[in-house]
Amino acid sequence: MMPVVLWTDALVFLLLAAAVGAGFQVRRRAYLLASWRRVGESRAGMAALLVLLAFAAIGLLDSLHYRPRLADVNGRPANGYSTEVRSALDALLRPLRDAVEKTYSAPLATHLYARETVEQPDGTQVRLFPRLKHGGAHLRDAEAEWGGDVTWRVLRGLLIAVLAGLTFAFAAVHVAARRWGVRRAQAWRNIRRGETRLAWNAALLTAGLLLLVAGPAVSLAGGYHVLGTDKVGQDVLYLTLKSIRTGLVIGTLTTLAMLPFALALGIAAGYLGGWVDDVIQYIYTTLNSIPGVLLIAAAVLMVQVAIDMHPDWFATAAQRADARLLALCLILGVTSWTGLCRLLRAETLKLRELEYVQAAQAFGAPAARIMGRHILPNVMHIVLIAVVMDFSGLVLAEAVLSYIGIGVDPSTISFGTMINTARLELAREPVVWWSLVAAFTFMFVLVLAANLFADAVRDAFDPRLAGRRNAAAVRERP
Repeated sequence: MMPVVLWTDALVFLLLAAAVGAGFQVRRRAYLLASWRRVGESRAGMAALLVLLAFAAIGLLDSLHYRPRLADVNGRPANGYSTEVRSALDALLRPLRDAVEKTYSAPLATHLYARETVEQPDGTQVRLFPRLKHGGAHLRDAEAEWGGDVTWRVLRGLLIAVLAGLTFAFAAVHVAARRWGVRRAQAWRNIRRGETRLAWNAALLTAGLLLLVAGPAVSLAGGYHVLGTDKVGQDVLYLTLKSIRTGLVIGTLTTLAMLPFALALGIAAGYLGGWVDDVIQYIYTTLNSIPGVLLIAAAVLMVQVAIDMHPDWFATAAQRADARLLALCLILGVTSWTGLCRLLRAETLKLRELEYVQAAQAFGAPAARIMGRHILPNVMHIVLIAVVMDFSGLVLAEAVLSYIGIGVDPSTISFGTMINTARLELAREPVVWWSLVAAFTFMFVLVLAANLFADAVRDAFDPRLAGRRNAAAVRERP
């Protein structure tokens, strides 16, 4: 195989490296470490963080792309590679990816969802539900064996999940006991009662719930389509897992594209004031006056025209779709910085009147140095809170834009494209409901986890809430 690095892949792993570097910087600064420990003290925050890490792991696996070698011809090895770009997640989910049916099938079904006319050996024609090619193909008598086989697979998956959960819990307790210098029984008692600095009990409970869901799903996926199939027979579970990367890329890269505009213009408007403030206010007021959907649609259409006029820019269809995805991230970033800019401007107006800023001005410090050394560090809590809270909104924005046809490339699997396809499926008879339910459920869990984690971050980093906590602690002292 030949490794392929798409633009979004490079940015994702660059972001991962930046996150690791930021983690080391946090460990060196006591005040930052204390704030993040307050995030860890939140049960909801720890549970949400674990769910987000699970989604991030799937997204990272789907960001490792390659082109497979061409199949051998007449027993001779072929020279060259396929134009199809696959990922490590595709290789891991190969059984689901290759198990393509003729058309719709319901979750855990053994037959197609709609009747078809089938010709019998004697020449007569009857209308019936044909057997699936892959789903339940191991069953000789589907009607008689289906219930017992599904039950056995669920129980086997639950057993594996329980064993994996116990192993994980034992390893976590063992590590905690060695680190705390206590016996394993005491460490487990402390975790179970919540008598630890971080909410490890919530993390272990969330990990257990994830395993209890994943275990039966993996066990059933070996013989059935757990979430059914779509119009062209593709496994819906596979499509849903592939949609996670698109949502994460939209949420993270759009945020990175938005930050430079919001930081530079918001701080400059608040500190410099005068005509600079007037110009910046005019810019974001003008952008806000234009309906966001129309502005994004116009930008996306212009990018699409440029891509269509230069097909030689891309060697594969995946690179073409990735270019449109990256362009969508940049467009959303350029058009969504105004809200954070207003917040930073208002905060900077307050900060520039404080004593340490006026002292720096009195000593003749340049404006750029004051904004970088005194203003920027004191508005980062607002930036961090806004970034985490905007993530979920951007994931939903992609779904809405893809739903109306101006989002990602049609070949890119996303929650929006799945919901857009489900719009037509809900109008048929019988109703095909599982694609919409699957996309909505996974997107709901992702957005909910992001919102809960954002609440924990806000409570930990907001200085106003910190002041209230300190005041309450003082009142509780004897």
